[in-house]
Amino acid sequence: MAVGIRCLLQSPTMASSNCVRLFSTQNVILPKLEPSNDAELLSEIVLTQHNPFHAMESSLQLHGITLSPHLVDQTLLRLQHSSKIALAFFHYSNSLPSNSLSTSSYNLVIDILSKVRQFDVAWQLIVQMDQNGVVPISSAFLILVRRLIAAGLTRQAIRAFQDMKCFVENGDDEDDEANVCFLLDTLCKYGYVKVAVEFFNKNKHEIRPNVKMYTSLMYGWCKINRIDMAERFLGDMVERGIEPNVVTYNVLLNGVCRRASLHPDERFERTIRNAEKVFDEMRMRGIEPDVTSFSIVLHVYSRAHKPQLSLDKLSAMKEKGISPTVATYTSVVKCLCSCGMLEDGEVLLGEMVSNGVSPCAETYNCFFKEYRGRKDADGALNLYRKMKEAGVCVPTNHTYNILLGMFMQLSRMEIVKEIWNDIKGPDLDSYTLLIHGLCEKQKWKEACRFFVEMIERGLLPQKVTFETLYKGLIQSDMLRTWRRLKKKLDEESITFGSEFQNYHLKPYRR
Repeated sequence: MAVGIRCLLQSPTMASSNCVRLFSTQNVILPKLEPSNDAELLSEIVLTQHNPFHAMESSLQLHGITLSPHLVDQTLLRLQHSSKIALAFFHYSNSLPSNSLSTSSYNLVIDILSKVRQFDVAWQLIVQMDQNGVVPISSAFLILVRRLIAAGLTRQAIRAFQDMKCFVENGDDEDDEANVCFLLDTLCKYGYVKVAVEFFNKNKHEIRPNVKMYTSLMYGWCKINRIDMAERFLGDMVERGIEPNVVTYNVLLNGVCRRASLHPDERFERTIRNAEKVFDEMRMRGIEPDVTSFSIVLHVYSRAHKPQLSLDKLSAMKEKGISPTVATYTSVVKCLCSCGMLEDGEVLLGEMVSNGVSPCAETYNCFFKEYRGRKDADGALNLYRKMKEAGVCVPTNHTYNILLGMFMQLSRMEIVKEIWNDIKGPDLDSYTLLIHGLCEKQKWKEACRFFVEMIERGLLPQKVTFETLYKGLIQSDMLRTWRRLKKKLDEESITFGSEFQNYHLKPYRR
């Protein structure tokens, strides 16, 4: 244990997604939010009645709530944006005779704390897991490693990964490889491919490189647009006798296509030629392109505004017996809509549904953006209402914001009201769009109402929103209203902390 403490003091961090482990090993995946009336009630009680100077026990016992491991997990998920309260609830649960904490409870609270960079406390919980014999402790380390990398603390992440050996009994080679895969994959996904390569090269003698490790490193090089290095690692991989798979080539294909400039046409044609070379090499190795391979190329056609080529490629894909996914269809729909071919897009949307592929919000957004460009309020409204009635997918805030901006611009305020009422949780962009639109129409009282609502929800308005509303109220002889708003903002400023200090306004003269 002394060795474990020494290792502990040297690091902190968390892990992201292992090529194999995180997505395929059940004990590393964090619990998902599920419907639970008890968890909703419990989280509401804790959030509204928690007092850091009094025991949490009293408020919970008054409601006669009995905690189970599942209830603790679901409550922690609902407290994930209130890290101090989540930790207090966790400690309270740990103090109960029933000991209603599971490995997933530890993992959740470690994840919550690591998100807000409370790495020292997360480390203390890992030590506590070790002392209490909670297993598997490796999952907590992987969570910590991912969060450290996300925070840019890559060296601490690698030390934490290495310290895991002090706490975890030696596993089999497959476990060790999966953990290394996890580390490399996480570093590369966050853009730290050079750190990943350094670790890989230093530990080649201890680890057995496999296709997943090389694929992760290739992804990292492609992410920073170093296709040459990705190709070099592919060559190194083949020289070592490790056979690439379809995922390896899809990573390379995506790197070739994703950031390539497509205008003028010469650049588009060059990109397609490079993509075809990857397809040829795949087939030469006996690897058939899959739906992801075709989707990557379809995205190139979409970006280049080549509707006919997109449709031809989609047909070729179907002829090969490859079923398009929602991403595949959405790329083609986006291309058709952006080229003004709304009718063809609607036909493809119908085909998509009939083939059992549910459209996503992004699919519908392609149509809404084109309707916005055409200022076709009726077309957008009809599609929006069909979308709601079908219940195939829930609009995202991005969907709502496209429509809000459009109908505000067209002065269709009754529709703006309908859409606003449909939004479950307006974000900063939603409020900004609405308030600026109301200011343009000189609807100052409504703008002020939403401004106050925005502040009360804990959203700090952009400086331009402050200035727009301030100038408008002064010009409209509503200085008293502004003073009331400013007082309200001062009262709520504790919510925003130091950020609020940057929003002092200079006096405005009419």
